[in-house]
Amino acid sequence: MPDFYDFSVRRLDGTEQSLADYRDKVVLVVNVASFCGFTPQYTGLETLYKTYGDKGFVVLGFPCNQFGEQEPGAADEIASFCELNYNVTFPLYEKVEVNGPGTAPMFQWLKKAAPGMLGLNDIKWNFTKFLIGKDGHAIKRFASTTEPAEIAPEIEALLK
Repeated sequence: MPDFYDFSVRRLDGTEQSLADYRDKVVLVVNVASFCGFTPQYTGLETLYKTYGDKGFVVLGFPCNQFGEQEPGAADEIASFCELNYNVTFPLYEKVEVNGPGTAPMFQWLKKAAPGMLGLNDIKWNFTKFLIGKDGHAIKRFASTTEPAEIAPEIEALLK
């Protein structure tokens, strides 16, 4: 089975990035949206990134428009919204599909490596979070309702 580092993704500016660039870091992957009831979690995600970023942690945001069309904007609109409203400095990537036949390969892997409740693979909503260890293996999936601050103890344990 591949690990997290075997994938490449596109940043919001269209440049390709290998996830191997995050080798030896603890990573939190989140499918995000600008017009979701959970959008205020950007604040908590940014707090995690600023608190642990210099210790080997990174948040990766992947906009998704599959849930209630809550991320309709183009890349420049998404970047502007995140910067102006939430001062987001963590990396953001191109809009992706996380369910269905167009699911991005990295999310196909994440869903198998860290299934949801009752072993179900589908992502239920925006702001589902996946914690990746320094070794590139998926550690755990967190529901949209899990506030970023609740994940801090697990991040701290993985950074030791």
